[in-house]
Amino acid sequence: MQDKKKHSSRVGKETGVPAPHVGTAAGEAERKKLEVVVKCDSVGSLEAVNASLASLKIPNVKIEVIQSGVGPVSKSDLMMALTGSRLVVGFQVNVMPRLETFVRESGVEVRLYVVIYNLINDVKKIAQSLIEPEVGEKIKGQAKVIALFKIRRGIVLGCEVQKGTFDVGSDFRIITAMGPVHFGKIESLQIERQPVKQATAGQQVGLKVTGFDGAKVGDLVECYETVRPSDSRVWRPAGRVIHPATPE
Repeated sequence: MQDKKKHSSRVGKETGVPAPHVGTAAGEAERKKLEVVVKCDSVGSLEAVNASLASLKIPNVKIEVIQSGVGPVSKSDLMMALTGSRLVVGFQVNVMPRLETFVRESGVEVRLYVVIYNLINDVKKIAQSLIEPEVGEKIKGQAKVIALFKIRRGIVLGCEVQKGTFDVGSDFRIITAMGPVHFGKIESLQIERQPVKQATAGQQVGLKVTGFDGAKVGDLVECYETVRPSDSRVWRPAGRVIHPATPE
């Protein structure tokens, strides 16, 4: 028995394969949408899964069941998944014979579970992975401007490094009492007129700045790097049937 209960009027088309996408909820430009097809072994299980998914609250991500039904995963389920996020989740069901090749070729991910909790938890993790990770900064070094030397296309800041290190190739900014006034990348450093790759706390160093000459003695210079979370991998459909292991 297939697709006894459906929660969408959207119909997958047999012609053409839409590109995978993670939608954006209408009127909410910054909110992602994870569109899922759900299949279960019984009406009771289906109602439990749909209710659990509806109760998930993920900041900036909306989980939407675009089609659900009772019975094995069919080609119509896979076609519907192609109009959404290319994700099908099933509880106590299998994929109909000879459809695994279509799963691979179309890039749909089918996840089949024997424990409802695991199904809900994995969908939650997938939705959370769609959230853009917050980008942070790490201050590598701080220095004070103690002298200025004009050059042809800018200035050289005579700096005394107070904390950390300054490295060629790193980002830097010049900060006045009013806040940051210039951002750039360290092109070169000199200590006693000799090029160096790095200057450390306690050293005086010349930092070349091109295209800007508004710095003053007493300004602060920061050397920093952009830091992205290590777990910032975003979910992409695997294009296969997955049987997540059941924990002991």
